[in-house]
Amino acid sequence: MSIAGKPSIQSLLLDEIAAHLATQNERPYRAKQIIDWIYQKRVTSFDAMSDLPQELRKRLADSFDFTQLQTVRLLGSKDTTRKFLFRLADGNLIESVLIPASPSLYGATSDRRTICVSTQVGCAYGCKFCASGLDGYTRNLDASEIVQQLLAVEKESGERIDNVVFMGMGEPLANFDSVVRAIKIINAPWGMEIGARHITVSTSGLAPQIRKLAEEPLQSRLAISLHGATDDVRNKIMPVNRKYDLTTLLSACDYYASRKKQRIYFEYILIAGINDAEEQAHLLAAHARRLGAKVNLIPYNNVEGLEWSRPSRERQERFLSILRGHGTVATLRREKGHDIDAACGQLRLQTKRSLETAPASAD
Repeated sequence: MSIAGKPSIQSLLLDEIAAHLATQNERPYRAKQIIDWIYQKRVTSFDAMSDLPQELRKRLADSFDFTQLQTVRLLGSKDTTRKFLFRLADGNLIESVLIPASPSLYGATSDRRTICVSTQVGCAYGCKFCASGLDGYTRNLDASEIVQQLLAVEKESGERIDNVVFMGMGEPLANFDSVVRAIKIINAPWGMEIGARHITVSTSGLAPQIRKLAEEPLQSRLAISLHGATDDVRNKIMPVNRKYDLTTLLSACDYYASRKKQRIYFEYILIAGINDAEEQAHLLAAHARRLGAKVNLIPYNNVEGLEWSRPSRERQERFLSILRGHGTVATLRREKGHDIDAACGQLRLQTKRSLETAPASAD
C-alpha cells in the first residue's frame, strides 16, 4: 500500500489485474498490455501506456499507485560490487547490492549478476553481528518495493539481473506474504522471468515459516543463516535461537527437504573467536550431512560500532578443510564489497547518522 493509500500496480499478479479489469468490463487482453508496459517496457506511469484508452489510464491511476524508488547513494567497489541506497515513498531507506559473478556463490561459474534485496526497513531479530537491526525495525516492504529494487538496479547498472538472493535488510520469512508474492512476480514469464532456481530465500531460523514455505508451490532455494553449529554459539549472536533452537530449526529443515527437490544451503559467517573453532566445523559438517546441505562460508565484514572481526585467512581455510574432510560440499566466499561496507544495513546506518549529525542549514 502506498502512502497515498492506494495499492501499487506492481504488487499485483497478472490474473489479479485481469480480475480488476473484468469488473470494469474491459477486454481480457488489456491486462497483458499493462503487465508488458511495467516489466518489458519499464514505464513508470500510466500515462506512458500509450496503447491503452485514455479513460482506462485515468481509471487505473485513480485505483492504483506506481511505486518508484529514489536512488540516494550508489557506491562502487574495486571488485565491481555495487551498493544502492534507495529512499521509499514514505522517506524510509533500504539497501540493495549488485554482486559480480563468483565461483563460490552457489557454484556460479558464468557471468551471472546477483542482486541481494531487502525485505524490511530495518530488522527486529537483532543478530549481534549485523548492522541491519542496529537502528531497529520500522516496517515490512510490500511486494512492489521488493520487485522495484530489481527494476531500479537494472536501470541504474544497465545490466540484466539473473540471480536473486533475499539476504538484504530484514528477515524475509517475517514478511512471508510479500516475499512470496514478489517471488511470483520475479519468476513469472510475464514478470521478470528469472528462474526459480536462481532465487534464494534466506532465514535466520523462523521454523514455522520454513514449514509454511515448504507448502508453497515454489521451486526457489532456501538458505539458513546458521552462523553457529550449537545452541550455545547461536544464543550468543542470534536471539531468534532462544525461540527456535537448533533442534526445532533442523526439524523444520527436515520437513522442507522432504517436500522440495532443491538442496538447502547453510550460510555461515565466520567471526573470529565466536564460531570459528574446529569443533564448530565438525558439528556443522554433521548438520549439513543430515540434510544433504551445502555450506557457504562468509568471512565477516567489519561493521563500525560492533566488536566482531573476521578470522585470519589461515583459520578460514582450516575451517573449510574440516568441512570438506567430512565430505561436505562447502565453499569459502571470496571477499566482495568489503571496501564499500557491503554488509547488510551499513550504508543505510551511515547515511542516517550523517543526516542526524549534519548541522542545520541557515534560513
